[in-house]
Amino acid sequence: EEEIAVYAPNTPVYCADMDVLASIAGFPIHRGCLALVERPALRPVADLVESAMSAGVPSRILVLEGLTNHDNVGAAFRNAMAFGSDAIVLCPRCCDPLYRKAIRTSLGGSLRVPFARAEHWPEDLDQLESAGYRLVALDPNGKENLRGSAACPEDRLAVIVGTEGPGLSEAVRKRAHLDVRIEMARGIDSVNVATAAAIALHHFGPGQGRGS
Repeated sequence: EEEIAVYAPNTPVYCADMDVLASIAGFPIHRGCLALVERPALRPVADLVESAMSAGVPSRILVLEGLTNHDNVGAAFRNAMAFGSDAIVLCPRCCDPLYRKAIRTSLGGSLRVPFARAEHWPEDLDQLESAGYRLVALDPNGKENLRGSAACPEDRLAVIVGTEGPGLSEAVRKRAHLDVRIEMARGIDSVNVATAAAIALHHFGPGQGRGS
């Protein structure tokens, strides 16, 4: 309670038995804590990009295409937070990062890393390119080995990942400035998409990652 009071002094805090908490949530909860918050309005991609640019350089944006699993979306947010990404852009088909399972998997990353959901896909990627971001497509069939690719410290990069198996759509890959893959051991075609995003974000180095 003392920690909550420090960060949100005007937030009411109630204590209750687990049975009461479970009845409020509608399912058995495990962590013993519930929060009721107001969902913010959807943020336009242009506004998100402008905010990310204001953080300075280098700047890193993670872009998610077609992630329909809440665990994967949450894990992607956790990795973006860990490696200092300035923002995340989701395609229209991606899961809601504010769904309870995604928030839990993200370790709070979906509450810290700014994000926007694209309305026009993949056309909204043009907004990132116009803002000076180089688009990096990360796909199992990428033309270039990630290990051999490099980015200058002053670069603004948008790392784009897609679903396991099919990978990124051809329309996205055609827009990319870099089309890269992660080399696998023989007989293995891919890793979990959140793991792939973490490898790429680590390889290219962090952005400012200030969150807002």
